Amino acid sequence: MANQSATGMDLQKVKPSVVEEFVAGAKKGFYIGAEMIAPAMVLAYVLIQFLDITGLMQSVGKILQPVMAIFGLPGEAVFALVAAFFAKAAGCATAATLYSKGAITAAQATILFPACVTMGTLIGHFVRIVIVSNVNKKWHSLLICVPLVDAAVVMLLTRLVLNVMGLNG
Repeated sequence: MANQSATGMDLQKVKPSVVEEFVAGAKKGFYIGAEMIAPAMVLAYVLIQFLDITGLMQSVGKILQPVMAIFGLPGEAVFALVAAFFAKAAGCATAATLYSKGAITAAQATILFPACVTMGTLIGHFVRIVIVSNVNKKWHSLLICVPLVDAAVVMLLTRLVLNVMGLNG
C-alpha cells in the first residue's frame, strides 16, 4: 500500500511556484515582443520613411484629405490605418511616428490608436480564423467590413469625446 501511494505521488505533477510562473510569463512576453511587436514597429518606421522620402505620403495625403477630415485627421493619417490592417503594433507605431514628425497632433494620434487596435491585424486574424475554419464564402465580405466599420465608429466617438473635453480632435 505504501508503494502505491509513493508511486502515485511520483506520477502527480508538481505545481510550479509563483516565481516559476512569473519567469515563464516574462519569457513569453519577451518573445511576443521580440517576435511580433518589434518587427511590426520596424515595418511601420520603414514604411513611413519610404513614403516620406518619396513624397508619396504627401500626395496620397492630399487625395485622402476629404475622407480623413471626417474623423478630424489629415490625409497622411490613413497610413496608420493601413499599417494597422496588417498589425496593430504597426498601426500604433505608424501613428506615433506621424506624431513625432509633426504630421499629426496628440489629439489626432488619440483618435487613431483605438481604431488601430479595433481593426488591427485584420488580415492575419481573417486568415487564421475565417479561412482556416472554412467559413462560408458568402460571409467573407461582411467579416472584413465589420472591423473596418468598427474602426470608423471608434474614430468618430473618440473625436466626439475629445471635442466635448475641449481637446479639439
